[in-house]
Amino acid sequence: MEDVMAEKDLNELFLDTLKDIYYAEKQILKALPKMAKAANSDKLRAAFEKHHEETEGHVERLEQIFELLGKAARGKKCDAIEGLIEEGKEIMEQYADTPALDAGLLAAAQAVEHYEISRYGTLKAWAAKLNNPQAVKLIDQTLAEEKKTDETLTKIAETAVNYEAAA
Repeated sequence: MEDVMAEKDLNELFLDTLKDIYYAEKQILKALPKMAKAANSDKLRAAFEKHHEETEGHVERLEQIFELLGKAARGKKCDAIEGLIEEGKEIMEQYADTPALDAGLLAAAQAVEHYEISRYGTLKAWAAKLNNPQAVKLIDQTLAEEKKTDETLTKIAETAVNYEAAA
């Protein structure tokens, strides 16, 4: 009996977290073009544009997972992503036309990436525990892309943007 309750609870938690990251990805899709437009660095702008395309794929994969579960793809308001995106907006307003703008945008973008990496890592572990190898595979693809984006942002920060902000 205890195992049945645990399974049900983890299934519900998995679905809830899926709705959370689905909402988050949709908000990120709206935010990335604004961040790309605000960026001074061509490399940073290109990274934001590339990640916008990838994020469309992340949304599609999440929709496939909802389908695997026989559930409608529906987001649930995610306060964490709302706060992270709001921080990014504040940086764009407060540091517009300054050399520090790109460094701030990078920091905001990496905060979002780290949130996503955390969420997808958790979802992957739970999908494995719930014996859903198809979901594991889909989540793993997105997780790999999120980690790669984080690495790209780190390289841009280390090679150009942080130096320009400090100059």
